[in-house]
Amino acid sequence: MARKSLVAPQDITIFDVAREADVSYSTVSRVINNKGVSAEKRERVLRAMAELGYVANVQARSLAGGKSHIIGLLVHSLTVEYFGEIARGVDDALAPVQYDLMLYTTHRRKGRESAYVTRLTRNLVDGLLLVLPRNAEDYLETLRHRRFPHVLVDHQGLGFEVPSVGASNWQGGYDGTRYLIELGHHRIGFITGDMALGCARDRLVGYQQALSEAGLPFDPALVREGDFLQPQGFLCANELLDLAERPTAIFASNDVSAFGVMEAVRNRGLRIPEDVSILGFDDIPQAAQVYPALTTVRQPLAEMGRTAVQLLFTYINEPDAPIKRIELPTELIVRQSCQAPVISSLA
Repeated sequence: MARKSLVAPQDITIFDVAREADVSYSTVSRVINNKGVSAEKRERVLRAMAELGYVANVQARSLAGGKSHIIGLLVHSLTVEYFGEIARGVDDALAPVQYDLMLYTTHRRKGRESAYVTRLTRNLVDGLLLVLPRNAEDYLETLRHRRFPHVLVDHQGLGFEVPSVGASNWQGGYDGTRYLIELGHHRIGFITGDMALGCARDRLVGYQQALSEAGLPFDPALVREGDFLQPQGFLCANELLDLAERPTAIFASNDVSAFGVMEAVRNRGLRIPEDVSILGFDDIPQAAQVYPALTTVRQPLAEMGRTAVQLLFTYINEPDAPIKRIELPTELIVRQSCQAPVISSLA
């Protein structure tokens, strides 16, 4: 029967664990730092830690020159499946190497981002992943100066090189628009993402390039600035539908905004896709579950998370490794929310 410790877990030391497991304290240290010991000794140490309720002091271990074996992940929120899919890829990549994940959510509050970065990089984590950071300029120079391992996910346009993983946003914007043009659409509304982010700007440029190559004029009245969120997608769609000559198709810069577009179209008593075709971007799981299923441009979100982890480990192991940007391909996923425009038979 396991003994119960009468000492508070925070007061139990590595020496208490060593005595309980009948091993040296250096063996306990090797187990905590995931270094080689025999399976039998490792099992004894882990059992002793569980029985005593020992919790390793990660910060003290890092200050002593060891690794925390923790990666920090900073995202806006987990309520949007976009972030959840990237986090899933990160978690998948960390599991085989026995690293833990420390997650912080900023909820788009400007002050929190810098504060959380400062907190995480004070010996709590070995490296940091930042997904769509909004104020990266505030702290990236400090991270670079300290040579602290970090990788940005789905972000660009900072004006200087930074380790990052993203998708071919320009190509995705181009391919989606080209698909609608090939269906016969000439008035294509476009709802941007947050224009402070490079990925949103690139998607808009792809849209413009596809129009230009098809000989179609770029009409600013058909473009509305969104923020990647559903309520703004709804508002922007209503503005487009209020035009004297409404668009026959609307391309939203992400799926969540596209769901807002679908809501606005239905509220007008219009049909999807017979009256208005709708196209999204990201291919989050919900895109295949709405009705009609959403045609969208797929970003390999989980793969972006996995690739970001692999790149981060490069900098953890080699702090002076060259700065690298990895761009993964997008793919047009055709479902049921788009079709050729219906030509009215009325004179």
